[in-house]
Amino acid sequence: MGNRRAPTADSRRKSTGISVPVRPGNSRPYLFRCFPLMLLLVIFCPIVAAIVIMAGAPARKTALVASVLTLAITLLLFASFQGPQRDFQHLTSFSLSPEWHLSFTTGVDGLSMVMVLLAAIVTMAAVWFTGEIDRHENAFYACLLLISGGAIGAFASIDLFFFYAFHELALIPTFLLIGIWGSGNRTAAAWKITIYLAIGSFILLIGLILLYQSVPVESRSFDIRALKAAAALGQVSVDAQRHIYLLLLIGFGILISLFPFHTWAPEAYASAPAPAAMLHAGV
Repeated sequence: MGNRRAPTADSRRKSTGISVPVRPGNSRPYLFRCFPLMLLLVIFCPIVAAIVIMAGAPARKTALVASVLTLAITLLLFASFQGPQRDFQHLTSFSLSPEWHLSFTTGVDGLSMVMVLLAAIVTMAAVWFTGEIDRHENAFYACLLLISGGAIGAFASIDLFFFYAFHELALIPTFLLIGIWGSGNRTAAAWKITIYLAIGSFILLIGLILLYQSVPVESRSFDIRALKAAAALGQVSVDAQRHIYLLLLIGFGILISLFPFHTWAPEAYASAPAPAAMLHAGV
């Protein structure tokens, strides 16, 4: 009765608008509990560095620092990851539109944690092994970092809206990297990859919209966990699931050059500069 209780995570959440779930009795990820926004640093470090580079900062030095810092923080997250577990970890959520159930929610499970780590490793390798850039050096490194930030953001996003937004952020600089710094018939290759990826993104978007619309109004959410729960409860019809699956298969198939949607890849990778090919093919 007379015991005094320390402020809970929920009470702090009301004042900040930030949701950072902490499991009781969880002593391993101590560093994460002290600094719960580490995953956001991993996402936005390359993006902020790209903006700084475009503002005039030394391109290669800034990109190297950003890529090394991103990898270092990712390794800390990986070391504090508690697996195997089905739940998302390192969760952070910013509510943006409660009526639309839209929030900027990030977190990683076992698969996405590995993909974030892979993206960080490939980014550092791409920046480190980039040779001398003869023109528009700042724009080149900014494009590399934007691809990295977009890929990591897509892997870590639990909200479908931001998953798609980060995914598109990773695709847009690809056209510039091939069209400006590519080799061979780079202009044709740049337009070809742009058209293919635009078609794939559009089909993917239709699939995501259909997924959202297929859930009953009272259960609609952009949160992947809520959509998964709705499907498990049978709130998404079998016919809708088939259509959604087909759209997502074709959309993602084009974007990741899955057979038989891979015809754009050979010419694009042959014309792309090596760092861009590393990021696009490796992540």
